[in-house]
Amino acid sequence: MVEWNIKNVKRIMLIIAFAILLFLGLQNLSMVLSFASSLLQLLAPFFVGFGIAFILNVPMRFLETKVFRERKKPAGKIWKKLRRPVCLVLTLIFVAAIIAVVLFLVLPELSKTVISFLDQVPVFLQRIQDWLRQALGQDSQLAAWMSQFAVNWEEIGGQAMAVLQGGVGGLFHITVNVVTGVIQGIVTFTLGFIFALYVLLQKETLAAQIKKLLRAYTSPRVERKILEIGELSDQTFSRFLSGQCLESVILGGLFFIGMTIFRFPYAIMISAFLAFTSLIPMFGAFIGCVVGAFFVLLAAPGKTIWFLVLFFVIQQLESNLIYPYVVGNSVGLSPIWVLVAVTTGGSLLGVWGMVVFIPLFSVLYTLLRRDVQRRLVGKPHPARAFPHQGMEKGKKG
Repeated sequence: MVEWNIKNVKRIMLIIAFAILLFLGLQNLSMVLSFASSLLQLLAPFFVGFGIAFILNVPMRFLETKVFRERKKPAGKIWKKLRRPVCLVLTLIFVAAIIAVVLFLVLPELSKTVISFLDQVPVFLQRIQDWLRQALGQDSQLAAWMSQFAVNWEEIGGQAMAVLQGGVGGLFHITVNVVTGVIQGIVTFTLGFIFALYVLLQKETLAAQIKKLLRAYTSPRVERKILEIGELSDQTFSRFLSGQCLESVILGGLFFIGMTIFRFPYAIMISAFLAFTSLIPMFGAFIGCVVGAFFVLLAAPGKTIWFLVLFFVIQQLESNLIYPYVVGNSVGLSPIWVLVAVTTGGSLLGVWGMVVFIPLFSVLYTLLRRDVQRRLVGKPHPARAFPHQGMEKGKKG
């Protein structure tokens, strides 16, 4: 029998209200999805800001705790006010310097290679046609058909211009959409970046306000659990970010050393690009390998196979030794669960899912392990609960 007290009546009323809202939401699903999309677009700068603040907080916290520690009096009060802005400015300079170095090493060579590739495309296609004619023989029907096939680049360019001129309206519409999307992205990132600066400068105040809200609107048990999950998530994501960056630096350094020893072209540029793409867990290095092999193919075709061999050797070293112990141990996951997290995250959310799901799996794994250990306290061990099974096996042996 259900006791009709105030607590149970409130629960029943909440269940009824939830059921009504769920029914109305399903009946007007398109409106609900449109509202959710508008709400996410409105809150996008804040999500971006929290993401930027979390990433920048890792080096900033290192500077605050390891490099610029609090000083004693009499300079302690002045330094306490200046320490946070100084560490934030140094963090921004450090991150901007890394991005600038990567762009300086990659973009100039990439633009030169693309221009060279576009110039060599007609010659490359003509060589393929000549090679097919020699391989198939002049008397075959396929060779006769190939001889009639020729690429007229001027005609193709004229047709492309005619299509563009005929679809000026559609082109204008596409251009407006692209420009609008770019401007919206810039505005979102700018607002998020400004919000991230405020969060970093006042993170202790923000944390105290969140604790006050939890204390005011939740029970002590729920408050303690939420704060525990938040602290665990912060530690796990910070360790993962640090480990992933360290792994990228190690991988880029290994490629630079190997490519320099064997005199591969574009050693600095390809190594920097591989280090940057390896920030995508486990699969990012393969993206860098494809781009690097393309550059080597254009500059020195005979060394392309040896570049792939070098990549295979370093990738095996990275997959079996560096990544599981540098990144896997930093988040408390074994290599198999790292692979499961990357695969699941990539299937659901693409590249961002690969990056986020490893620390997310680590948090869920830690919470599940703690709950299992708590529930197993006081329960008998399976071997002790069924001692006769061991005796029967012993008799059969």
